[in-house]
Amino acid sequence: MEQEGTVGETAHPPGPNPASDDPGRRQGAIAGGHVSASEMRRDESAEGTRDRGDLYRHTKIIATLGPATQSEEMLGKLISSGVDVVRLNMAHGTSQWVAEVVARIRSVSERIGRHVAVMMDVKGPEIRTGPVEQPIELAAGDVVEFYTDQASDQPHRASTESPKTRVSVNYRDLPHNVAVGATVLVDSGLLRLEILDKDQTSIRCRVITPGTLGSRRHINLPGVEVNLPALTEKDQNDLRAGIQAGIDFVALSFVRQADDVKTLRRFLDDCGSRARIISKIEEQAGVRNMDAIIRESDGVMVARGDLGIEIDYHRLPLVQTQLVRACQAEGKPVIIATHLLESMITCPFPTRAEISDVSNAVREQADAVMLSGETTTGAYPLESVDVLQQIIASIEPTVSRTLNSRIELKDPKAIMLRSSAILAQELGESDPEHGSGIVVFTRSGFLPYVLGALRPRGVPIFAFTDDEPTFHQLLLPWGVEPFFMQFSDDPEQTIRDALGTLCSNGWCVPGAWLAVITNVLAGGRIVDTLQLRQVH
Repeated sequence: MEQEGTVGETAHPPGPNPASDDPGRRQGAIAGGHVSASEMRRDESAEGTRDRGDLYRHTKIIATLGPATQSEEMLGKLISSGVDVVRLNMAHGTSQWVAEVVARIRSVSERIGRHVAVMMDVKGPEIRTGPVEQPIELAAGDVVEFYTDQASDQPHRASTESPKTRVSVNYRDLPHNVAVGATVLVDSGLLRLEILDKDQTSIRCRVITPGTLGSRRHINLPGVEVNLPALTEKDQNDLRAGIQAGIDFVALSFVRQADDVKTLRRFLDDCGSRARIISKIEEQAGVRNMDAIIRESDGVMVARGDLGIEIDYHRLPLVQTQLVRACQAEGKPVIIATHLLESMITCPFPTRAEISDVSNAVREQADAVMLSGETTTGAYPLESVDVLQQIIASIEPTVSRTLNSRIELKDPKAIMLRSSAILAQELGESDPEHGSGIVVFTRSGFLPYVLGALRPRGVPIFAFTDDEPTFHQLLLPWGVEPFFMQFSDDPEQTIRDALGTLCSNGWCVPGAWLAVITNVLAGGRIVDTLQLRQVH
């Protein structure tokens, strides 16, 4: 069967999934060679009162693996709870851990019949303080000297204000990149200092916001263009281990410019990896260069932890919206991350503000929402996933059904995708009892990514592929439900197999009309088709 890979492909395609009666449980359908990533979340109490399309979860859920969830037992519960993508935070992981945990994820997924994608989040370059013998209490007005490793060979200059303490930093260019009067933030902004003066190897700062300075604390330099590599040696070693293990996505930390993404792309290509790149926007340079970064990336993560330190906190919601809209205009997936349910690390219930925050991400139609500490060390990881499920289930049916008008579709095939989305939406609205959907066949993932970017709310996008890496990578984009299925040499048989899989596993009911996108060989030429098929 000819697939979309023969027409209109791009090297790096632009860019939720249902669960079941249990809170977010999505059992995989594995039969006759067909593998579904999940099962539709059904709310039996709402049957007959809501459109069938409203029972389908579009927004994806990402959970970070850690001590609270990395055991085989907890991993199985986490995957069954409705998570679509598992994130590996390499700031706290080793290459050996990657090999072990990815194999465990695949094994558990196979055993429980529900498949997830794996995202490696590389640590990236960081500026940190050196070790201190014991925590240092700093009061407002105290003077602190930060020196580079070159300073040991330099005589300490005289000054009328002797520093209370001298602390090393791991970034040699620090004195050359900063200006007197600039702000230095230490330990996620808990300590705020102002630069008084500097020389070739050190800077002297006055404490503005008091606090405790411990060992190896992270340093932020808001608005400063730093001279750091896109990938560290640790990142490269971790990536090699991840590629060998079969990771699906790489989240690149502290992306400042499009060239950072190109550097990672070359590394992945040289290693023979097809992993897609998610650029983390977490500093001012990344915000300034967002358009070029988005175009070069396969997706974007709004990393609100460092970003909320780097920019004025009251601008963070505006920048989040700006990034979401920019990604939607380019047809690239966008992930909202950090502090979504932070209180649930220690509390079984979210705050009202957290509920509103997640709701806003769903209303903005982000592709995915991500949990970090909630599922790594938190006391309530499964409950956190369930909270996301419930918020998404409540908010998504209230979101406008208007298609994404920001994305510009120039290719005739892409324009056909918009037509299929409109057709499926109108079919579902005219027959809410049976609902509708879009069926697409893919080898690269291009067509499902574009369909997801169009945001046809209430319409599941059933993407069938015979390529396993593509199958896993289709677990991220909004609204796409992937199936792994071998294609027949007979195009009609492949379509029948797909419709049979959907019907037998409860994704569609007899009588439902589906928009089917495929291409066929006619008279020696490949012809793109949009077909209307009824499920029997």
